[in-house]
Amino acid sequence: MALRVFLVDDHEVVRVGISALIDAEENMEVVGESGTVSDTLSRIEISKPDVALLDVRLPDGSGVELCRDIRSNFPDVACVMLTSHSDDEALFSSILAGASGYLLKGVRVEELIQAIRKVANGMSLLDSSITNRVLERLRSPATDNEPVSRLSKQEKRILELITDGKTNREIADAMFLAEKTVKNYVSNLLAKLGMSHRSEAAAYGARLIERKGSL
Repeated sequence: MALRVFLVDDHEVVRVGISALIDAEENMEVVGESGTVSDTLSRIEISKPDVALLDVRLPDGSGVELCRDIRSNFPDVACVMLTSHSDDEALFSSILAGASGYLLKGVRVEELIQAIRKVANGMSLLDSSITNRVLERLRSPATDNEPVSRLSKQEKRILELITDGKTNREIADAMFLAEKTVKNYVSNLLAKLGMSHRSEAAAYGARLIERKGSL
């Protein structure tokens, strides 16, 4: 039975190229694709892939958050993040979201195909040095056990604004950032806090401010 792969990338030329490479492999096929977060889950439900290749940055949201949703709704689907940028924050968040691997788009064809086969067989592409870095970051707040201590200064500021009820557009205006950048920050901070929705983060921020006077 052929190994079934689902592609998520907002660039059609990338999807076409990867699809051609995968379909040329023996016992491997692309069974579906999407360019946005919004329609991915419904398409995965229909196509029933073994592996999903996800771009980290998508036009309507974060591939990291999408990975978390896929793993929650379809635990048998292994996720591999595929990105153009080497980003420690995205790597950290991807692991917390349940990704089995994190690859740069400059990866060689043979490495990509091998990676898909490995995660389909339940293996992880993350070597011990990477997982140790993640564990160390989770343990790092030795003097402060609050999850908020895992956030960067920028993420803490965004959490403050979320707690104030600001929308992504309002946060972007206040911090002179692109709205898409804010979406990525929000997704990362939710992953670090172990939360799924911004309403949870807002409630958590409000409790912290009430108890400590600040984040």
